[in-house]
Amino acid sequence: MKFQTNQVIVTGALGWLGVSLVQALIKGLPDHVKLKEPPAGLRVRCLILPGQDAAPLKKISDRIEVITGDIRHPPDCESLCEGAKGSILFHAAGIIHPCNVAEFYQVNLDGTTHLLDAAIRAGVRRAVMVSSNSPCGCNPHPDHLFDELSPYRPYLHYGRSKMRMELAVKQRQEHIETVIIRPPWFYGPNQPPRQTLFFQMIRDGKAPIVGNGRNLRSMSYIDNLCQGLLLAATVERANGHTYWIADKRPYSMNEIVDTVERLLENEFGQKCAHKRMRLPGLASEVAFAVDATLQTFGIYHQKIHVLSEMNKTIACSVAKAEIELGYRPVVELEEGMRRSLAWCVAQGVKI
Repeated sequence: MKFQTNQVIVTGALGWLGVSLVQALIKGLPDHVKLKEPPAGLRVRCLILPGQDAAPLKKISDRIEVITGDIRHPPDCESLCEGAKGSILFHAAGIIHPCNVAEFYQVNLDGTTHLLDAAIRAGVRRAVMVSSNSPCGCNPHPDHLFDELSPYRPYLHYGRSKMRMELAVKQRQEHIETVIIRPPWFYGPNQPPRQTLFFQMIRDGKAPIVGNGRNLRSMSYIDNLCQGLLLAATVERANGHTYWIADKRPYSMNEIVDTVERLLENEFGQKCAHKRMRLPGLASEVAFAVDATLQTFGIYHQKIHVLSEMNKTIACSVAKAEIELGYRPVVELEEGMRRSLAWCVAQGVKI
């Protein structure tokens, strides 16, 4: 792993992706030969929100500098980027499940523009920006795969906020090197409680399968995603490009749930109910209508939103990243979920 700088900046450093990325920067990625050895002496400046506990980051290395601030506040962005000329910025901060719709734009759009403008003034060399699958919405038919030429069809306000974020990044391309990374649903160690709840629902026979369960979902094991981010930061030709970063192939909802259930029972000593909460496809369509109506009034309801997507195909091709970045997603669903469950056990998280 070779950077042209000895300093990088990571926003959202205490998030699921942020912690994993900081670990990869400091310790390397053992599954990937070219990224196995971390850069010697690399210093990582991490942004966390006021009130968050910096201890998990400080335990990783004494080469981590923690800055407290909020990207919604321009002075905090200026402080974060101060003295960072020639460095690399990884922007992993964002909001997926807010209290209200306005937060999508305050964080994902306005926060990003404040941050990028501060980075430009500070002379940051390259910014690797984490977007989402949501600017492209859902696939138009079940066997379709998104690629980097797919048009914008944003999925409600989260998708719109990320689409507008991407457009804002592209507008600043002449002033700073930028790379946009689009990860779909990711999984793996350092997961938040909502992912653990998903495992518990599978164990208890309450995992929702909406429709026939054959709809495909691209997923990205967290270290695969970190690999894509590191390559985006270090491959010269990535400048100005957008890349989908996910596992090699998409998985059906049936395969995802079946894999977790099998691992829980066969390798982690959990007695599973071997049931599914089966709902007709109409349930997701009704949830979408309710979700869209609520969001019109500025209201966001996480469970309704998640249900609205459960019968949708959201799948992508990683061919461009493989060709241009040398991306190799070596960890697939079964091994990734095994590691995720093992992390839960090691952390004392009940599954």
